[in-house]
Amino acid sequence: MSKVGIVCDSTCDLTPEWLAEHGAHLVPLHVFFGEEGHLDWVDMHPDEFFRRLAASPTLPTTSQPSPADFEVAYAELVSQGCTDIVSVHLTAALSGTCESAILAAATASVPVHVVDTKVTSQALGLIVKRALELREGGLSAEDIAQDCIDTSRKTRLYFILDTLDYLVKGGRAGKAAGLAASLLNIKPILRFNAEGTIEPFKKVKGSRKAIIELAEFVAEDSRTNGRMRITLLHAVAPDLAEELRVALDAASADYVLESIGAVGAVIGTYSGPRAVGLGYYPIG
Repeated sequence: MSKVGIVCDSTCDLTPEWLAEHGAHLVPLHVFFGEEGHLDWVDMHPDEFFRRLAASPTLPTTSQPSPADFEVAYAELVSQGCTDIVSVHLTAALSGTCESAILAAATASVPVHVVDTKVTSQALGLIVKRALELREGGLSAEDIAQDCIDTSRKTRLYFILDTLDYLVKGGRAGKAAGLAASLLNIKPILRFNAEGTIEPFKKVKGSRKAIIELAEFVAEDSRTNGRMRITLLHAVAPDLAEELRVALDAASADYVLESIGAVGAVIGTYSGPRAVGLGYYPIG
């Protein structure tokens, strides 16, 4: 009888405790303050990270797991009796994490199906949760991986940044790099596109109006495409996440709220503090 292992990386922004409880194997990315390295979510919690970020004279840097990190993870799952593995990761357009997973998969002793979700943070977390639910339902690794690919293509990730500085300095701004968002309190709503890169969606004056416009867009999407499974995300800004939740209700969005969660150190390196957003996909 087959036994499917589920692997994910730390940019899903699900806590190590939650992942362990639900039988997912976490491979963390790294964040560096100078030469001082930490494992995302493992020994660097978001609250500590954002305190350090506020006090740091230079922007921290991040790095992907190595192929060896994935080799260890896959070997451990094989030792636990797994006959197949589904490895679910953030967009390959912005990180080499998928590439490391693919390299390790080539030498694994069991089949490993690597999924590039084209998103990250809590939107990636939604797809990890989907993989776990499908495994619980008895699906094969091949079917779980294909469903995760199909679901990720329907998944949307939108976010509002307090400042574009972190995204631009970190080299992840993509098509949003040219926005003059510092002028006149402009708050750009950004999104991940089909290629898994970041692009502008709307420019709005002020955070409150940006939140309302995003909520109204999602509500209209739900009226067109059906009820949405939604996760809200924030960078040490639970008040903004709650404001977004209230705005979704005020706009009569048809949704099931999966979770409200923090972004971790790696995602926080590029979002900066006081970011807020949501990920979702239609459930009918």
